[in-house]
Amino acid sequence: MIGVIETEGDCAEWSFPADPTAVRTARAVVRKQLAHWGLGTLGDVTVLLVSELVTNSLRYASGPIGVRLVRPSGTPGVLRAEVSDPLPDPPLERQATPDDEGGRGLQLVACSASRWGTRQGHTGKTVWFELTLPA
Repeated sequence: MIGVIETEGDCAEWSFPADPTAVRTARAVVRKQLAHWGLGTLGDVTVLLVSELVTNSLRYASGPIGVRLVRPSGTPGVLRAEVSDPLPDPPLERQATPDDEGGRGLQLVACSASRWGTRQGHTGKTVWFELTLPA
């Protein structure tokens, strides 16, 4: 993964080719992993946000796309999802007009996640978001 910052705690990661089927496959593996961890209640929102970020990567990058889920041991009560690609340019949040067919992905992430951001790696970037685990 590009710009990995924490490996302590539960972690699952996958790499997908820059192919349209990556979105569907990413949704399936994320949902399955969340169920395995007993976090099925976070499935819908996590899958939606990962889908948006993988779609953005497919739209702009031509290399492999990494997806990683982390339950950091140093930050209990948090699920972090990360999507990495080889394009170094950070994504730009924009205001979509009602007639725009796209441009709402980062707005969804910003509104749904407790925190989100980007970080640069040696060869690309990672866009991440955090969700609060249910009590």
